[in-house]
Amino acid sequence: MNIRMVLLASAAAFAASTPVLAADAIVAAEPEPVEYVRVCDAYGTGYFYIPGTETCLKINGYIRFQVNVGEDVGGDSDWDAVTRGQVQFTAKSDTEYGPLTGVIVMQFNADNATVQASKLDSAYLDIAGFRAGLFYSWWDDGLSGETDDIGSVVTLHNSIRYQYETSDFYAGISVDELEDGVYQGDVDPVTGLLVPNDGPNNVGVAVGLGGKAGAFSYQITAGWDVDNEDGAVRAMGTVDIGPGTLGLAAVYSSGPNSYYSTAEWAVAAEYAIKATDKLKITPGVQY
Repeated sequence: MNIRMVLLASAAAFAASTPVLAADAIVAAEPEPVEYVRVCDAYGTGYFYIPGTETCLKINGYIRFQVNVGEDVGGDSDWDAVTRGQVQFTAKSDTEYGPLTGVIVMQFNADNATVQASKLDSAYLDIAGFRAGLFYSWWDDGLSGETDDIGSVVTLHNSIRYQYETSDFYAGISVDELEDGVYQGDVDPVTGLLVPNDGPNNVGVAVGLGGKAGAFSYQITAGWDVDNEDGAVRAMGTVDIGPGTLGLAAVYSSGPNSYYSTAEWAVAAEYAIKATDKLKITPGVQY
């Protein structure tokens, strides 16, 4: 009995004298470095691999703020500010036929907080010189000053195109859906009413070629509007002279058509002066 009491007392004394210790804090392991995004330099700068794939992706865009000064068509405004935001996604991957490219361009325009518009500006696939989808035709090109009127009013079409190109030359042909063409028919000389063409079924064929040789570059574009049975051809050229670049252009149309309907013919000229690395001054004239 005495031995039992001594043991119990010793155990109680030990328990009473043992300090209370907090549980050890949980220490999170240091994160191991993981290469989530790998740079893809096979197609130029700005590309990265989509995680888990061998497809390279590039995301770019711009923001544009513009102020137009002058009386508008309604005569109720002397100036107007507009803002544009545009983002482009370009994906590339290797195939046995060469790089497969997919492009999506979204554009957002705002005249103010309530008057806004968004649109699919381009969406197409490109491989081995073939392109199919929604994209701008060669008729969208113009002189650098953007003050000329030598191209189509509507240049964005659903098209199929083949283009051969080297570092200093290209030539191609495209079949364009022209259901949104600006020219939709003829005015009947007797009734004075518009006689529409086939509209949604209209199609056009365009060809383009161009290139450069030293300081000189050139472009020739032609298009035939099947429904309207008329076409247009345009030639442009630029050459570096002095502190700037001289540009000349001429266009001829056999009659109103979706590729060119502004006039029977026109000529234009400009001189783009490089004032600084980031500023160009471009006077131009057109007849």
